[in-house]
Amino acid sequence: MLVHWIWLAHRPGLGPRTRVELLRHFRDPEAVYFADEEALGNLELSTEARAALLDKNLDASEKILEQCRKKRLSILTLQDAAYPSRLKNIPDPPPVLYCKGQLPDFDGSPVIGVVGTRKASAYGLMVAKRMGYQIGKCGGIVVSGMAYGIDGLAMSGALTAGAKTVGVLGCGADIVYPRSNRALFRDVEAYGCILSEFPPGQPATKWTFPMRNRIISGLSCGVLVVEAPEKSGALITARLALEQGRDVFAVPGNIDMPTCAGSNALLRDGAIMVSSGWDVLSEYCAQFPDKIHRENVPSHQKAYLDEVRRAASEGERTPPKVAQTPRIPEQMPGLKKNLEKKSIDKKPVEAYSDVNVDLSRLSEDEKRIVSSLQSGQRLVDDVIAETGLTTGKLLGTLTMLELKGVIRRLPGKRISLK
Repeated sequence: MLVHWIWLAHRPGLGPRTRVELLRHFRDPEAVYFADEEALGNLELSTEARAALLDKNLDASEKILEQCRKKRLSILTLQDAAYPSRLKNIPDPPPVLYCKGQLPDFDGSPVIGVVGTRKASAYGLMVAKRMGYQIGKCGGIVVSGMAYGIDGLAMSGALTAGAKTVGVLGCGADIVYPRSNRALFRDVEAYGCILSEFPPGQPATKWTFPMRNRIISGLSCGVLVVEAPEKSGALITARLALEQGRDVFAVPGNIDMPTCAGSNALLRDGAIMVSSGWDVLSEYCAQFPDKIHRENVPSHQKAYLDEVRRAASEGERTPPKVAQTPRIPEQMPGLKKNLEKKSIDKKPVEAYSDVNVDLSRLSEDEKRIVSSLQSGQRLVDDVIAETGLTTGKLLGTLTMLELKGVIRRLPGKRISLK
């Protein structure tokens, strides 16, 4: 039976959705294998796909099975109880997953995909490490692609926190890619797992990376984009996450940095703005009350200097300059004295009140949302239903209201006036 799963998973000319449709039609891969030309007659298949399904040679599949035994790779199929339910429910789940390491409890845990550019800035690398660390400390599982830059630093941060992390590869699960990530590969295998839909020995190519992105988002409750330019694989993952009904989070970046243009655009289009791992996980407190806990983690967890230098050089960037340790005021009595003489000449600003919203500075859509929130905090879905705005339009408008200081986001996908 397992050999038939492998046979179906690697038939040339078949896309993931076609394989799923075949399984629905024939119920299991063994029935697909034994289907003759007459049984396949009414199905919409390309000439190449039809020829591949009529090729009943199992030699290649048997060879893959043997390679998995030698390289200690586990095989998960769509019918296995351990196959992650979130991934199973996307439109194009992989029929077979090859696994190295130990599978975490995907369905019972808050899983967050963390993605970004390979050629990240020093800021992006440090934020990625911090986010991975904080998500892990607060009870989350980090899923990423184990690539240079953001991916690798986020996974390293999660491992530093002692948390589970999962790498999804665009090549066989037995291949260390990129080669310089050998230490990370080893640690992820020991304290989490490495997954791939590609058979052992399959090299990485340009077309395999976009394919693996749907698995990263499919495994996740939400996807966090740390830093990404306008044309980035991370934005493909964010788009797939939206199509799969997942949340999309983004870290605000320098508007003058090209590597932040894509992630900043996500915020403009309605992604949830976050600045810490807790900001991300707090959205799922109601769903995973026993797993998520707010840890008193440092708000400025930094990547180790050698990690940042290595990641920057691997992305063909100049290593970031590191400032010397600043002198604090206690060591600069002149400065401290000057500070004590100064006084704040601004008048105290009154706290924002939802009773006194200046509607004249708001757009019509913003006014509708504010009106909906006058009665108190509301679920985002309820506001969508009441205002009649599309999900994309509402999320984008919420971001603008948040930047204007009118609303605040609360855990559990709730919002309220400030």
